[in-house]
Amino acid sequence: MELTEIFGSNVFNDKVMRERLPKQVYQIMRETIEKDKPLRPDIADVVANAMKDWAIEKGATHYTHWFQPLTGVTAEKHDSFISQTSEGGILLEFSGKQLIQGEPDASSFPSGGLRSTFEARGYTVWDCTSPAFLKTDEAGNVTLTIPTAFYSYNGEALDKKTPLLRSMKAVSKQALRVLRALGNTTSQRVTSTVGPEQEYFLVDKNMYLKRIDLILTGRTLFGSPAPKGQELEDQYFGSIKDRVSKYMNELNRELWKMGITAKTQHNEVAPSQYEMAPIFSTTNIAADHNQLVMETMQKVALRNGLVCLLHEKPYAGINGSGKHCNWSLSTDDGINLLEPGHTPHDNLQFLLFISALIKAVDTHADILRATCAHAGNDHRLGANEAPPAIMSIFMGDELTEILEKLAKGERVSKKGVQYMNVGVDTLPAIPKDNTDRNRTSPFAFTGNKFEFRTVGSSQSISGPNVTLNTIVAEALDEIATRLEKAEDINQEAASIIKEIYQKHSRVIFNGNNYSEEWVQEAARRGLPNITNSVDALKAFVTDKSLNLFEKYGVLSHKELHSRFEIYMETYSKEINIEGNTAVYMTKRLFLPAVMEYVTFLSDSIYKARAISIDSYTQEELLKKINDLLTSAYKNLKRLEMALEEAQTISDTVKKAEKYRDDVLTAMQALRKDIDALETYIPEDKWPVPTYKDLLFKL
Repeated sequence: MELTEIFGSNVFNDKVMRERLPKQVYQIMRETIEKDKPLRPDIADVVANAMKDWAIEKGATHYTHWFQPLTGVTAEKHDSFISQTSEGGILLEFSGKQLIQGEPDASSFPSGGLRSTFEARGYTVWDCTSPAFLKTDEAGNVTLTIPTAFYSYNGEALDKKTPLLRSMKAVSKQALRVLRALGNTTSQRVTSTVGPEQEYFLVDKNMYLKRIDLILTGRTLFGSPAPKGQELEDQYFGSIKDRVSKYMNELNRELWKMGITAKTQHNEVAPSQYEMAPIFSTTNIAADHNQLVMETMQKVALRNGLVCLLHEKPYAGINGSGKHCNWSLSTDDGINLLEPGHTPHDNLQFLLFISALIKAVDTHADILRATCAHAGNDHRLGANEAPPAIMSIFMGDELTEILEKLAKGERVSKKGVQYMNVGVDTLPAIPKDNTDRNRTSPFAFTGNKFEFRTVGSSQSISGPNVTLNTIVAEALDEIATRLEKAEDINQEAASIIKEIYQKHSRVIFNGNNYSEEWVQEAARRGLPNITNSVDALKAFVTDKSLNLFEKYGVLSHKELHSRFEIYMETYSKEINIEGNTAVYMTKRLFLPAVMEYVTFLSDSIYKARAISIDSYTQEELLKKINDLLTSAYKNLKRLEMALEEAQTISDTVKKAEKYRDDVLTAMQALRKDIDALETYIPEDKWPVPTYKDLLFKL
């Protein structure tokens, strides 16, 4: 089948709606989607019937309201289209009411205090801005999948989609105010767009099944380095192995069927690490699609005898995985607001929106950092592979120079060309894409978008983009208010650009974010450096954060507190699972294997002495191994005690701090001993596949 026939074939998209809905109904649906109008029940019935017929024709027997609870993964409950007749037969029915709203119970999902378990009601409501689609499992079962929001009986958001939609509305409203003040009367809506690049590892399924740490935690809790790592830099953009290419081909086809624009694929830096990148789409759809991407990656991998690892740091000592969110703002009539233009008016608009980003990131760096805070990402952020925990913006030297001169009221010249001074009715020509993509920067301008590189590979992109949209909405709100009151728009705009740069330029850094010098320089600038998730998450419940999200109708105080509780609890639970797994592996796998080899060495020494042969080598080995074994046992007891103490703490924050300070520290000490022991034990006696096996046997 041709790619053009495959793409979107399992999506109830605009083309299908136009073909299957009466013209008037189709037009009303378009207005509902584009203008945020309520959907009439009679229209919903027509749409539901058409959607059902389309799905059944493609083999569907069930439908599901697909939603994104605060677990970070998706959820679904399947219902068949069957309805029984009075004669004992069946009809295939799907009503507008069933399409629009569901009641999945869902009482066991985390709510952070928004509802008690006995208050079971949770509701899903159709998000018609994200097209319904068909999901097909390996057995060939087809399910009509309807993207939905998920909220409580009292209307609080229990999911990641609802605040994302709210934040998109907030940034659109404030961006339009700025555009109107600048004389734009044609654009009716501004949409945040995202292209999330997804990094991941593949590992042979048979190897994976022998590593209980990978199965239970997503990462290797133990493992000494392989003789070769990534030091030759021969993996990055290298030739793709046939087995991996076959996987990627099947993955692409599955994604294309669901309308996901899988565009780019390549080897990443670390052995057995890869990347997939889609084409930009609206943030809401991009978030839905990225959840599908992660799910499909894992399903397709299993079909190919592989396992897809989405953890940020599955292997120590080599690069981890991130999710680079390429974020921008675009109008409904095709204007990218972060695209430098060719006229003074375009440049004015561009510089104002760039200034809003600078102000937003500097003002709310702590909240932006908090959106990427979880246990897995703590292993990655700040390593020489990922952005540091310090939030800064890369603008490129040329654009930075222009902003600096504008802030000083100086003439701007570049490469022999001189431009007019700001303060009248013209602005300098802004170079388009004059920057290199500074891969050490957490927030880099790349020509017509910003690449937010701090997001973890396993994360939903909803949370980071909720914050980006909201903090930018606040900055645009302040800019719009000033412009609306100004007598001279150009003069006021110039003042705004100048003032924002003077006040917030400390957040701009174009150098090496990995260097120790930058850590020191950032401290001198007063930029926060929040190195762990427990401290980072506290930014969600500051007065500044609570007031920000409530002011723009994105999250109420109660909703934000609930997320803080859930994310802090999740951190503790994940470290607890890792700690228990480390104890299990040490007791049941590593200590028995080491003691067996100790017995072998002891017997060898005894036999050597019996026949008067020098046993120096065996004795030295035995001493080294025994010392490590003793240390490992002590650290095992230390870990068990730390786990026991942490599990008894009831306060959410204190519990998380205990896991961070004591449990993780004990795990690291135990790992150091076990990894050292691995280097002494014969390969056929070591109870789990080594890094050499996991990374180089695809």
